Amino acid sequence: MSKQMTKTQLVAAIADAMGSDKKTAGAALEAIAEVVAREVASGGSVTLPGLGKMACKERGERQVRNPATGETVTKGADKQVKFAIAKTLKDSVNA
Repeated sequence: MSKQMTKTQLVAAIADAMGSDKKTAGAALEAIAEVVAREVASGGSVTLPGLGKMACKERGERQVRNPATGETVTKGADKQVKFAIAKTLKDSVNA
């Protein structure tokens, strides 16, 4: 397996691809993250072309088991972020 890319490395790669400086690339990355978080938190979804679709899904109340005690408890309804990978990304990884 390859190593995980850090945020600093990602910003540097974006700056290189854009032909821009790291400050501009970092600001662009932060802006994208902020817009996606705001939209998904409000119940919407965001499609990142070539990457996939991010959406918020609601989960109902359910029974869960405490692994330490074995006790079954009821967990309240909550929301979960889902990411569906785009076919183009899957194809490029498996090529």
